[in-house]
Amino acid sequence: MRRTLALDVGDKTIGLALSDPFGWTAQGLETIRRTILREDLSKLRAIVERCEVETFVVGWPKHMNGFEGERCQMVGAFAKHLRAEFPSIEIVFWDERLSTVAAERSLLEADLSRAKRKKVIDKMAAVYILQGYLDSIALKGANNVEEEKQSGGAD
Repeated sequence: MRRTLALDVGDKTIGLALSDPFGWTAQGLETIRRTILREDLSKLRAIVERCEVETFVVGWPKHMNGFEGERCQMVGAFAKHLRAEFPSIEIVFWDERLSTVAAERSLLEADLSRAKRKKVIDKMAAVYILQGYLDSIALKGANNVEEEKQSGGAD
């Protein structure tokens, strides 16, 4: 089965999370330390091929007021390179507001030291991004089934 890969794109790192084969759950995969674009894309290619990725879910870093600032421009530029490098893979942008906050809270509750949190925060943020996306897909599917039942289309 094909999988979905979430990317939390930053200036220094890219946090990655991968769906299970059924598209139900998100698991933290790794954090790529960014170097040059060609190497970043090469690392992603290895993951895409190994995991049979069919969709990228890219965190879209809007401000809390919904404004799309410089961070969105940076992520959008990176996504253009993704599209050029992986033309057959769908790219979905996902509002990532509060994903890093949620990840930080989760790691604090796990009582991880600041140094350990820093190593995994981007990967955990990607998990929150991906799980939000997967949950929305499941909810749409459940709503479609319910609508069909109400219209008499399903038994």
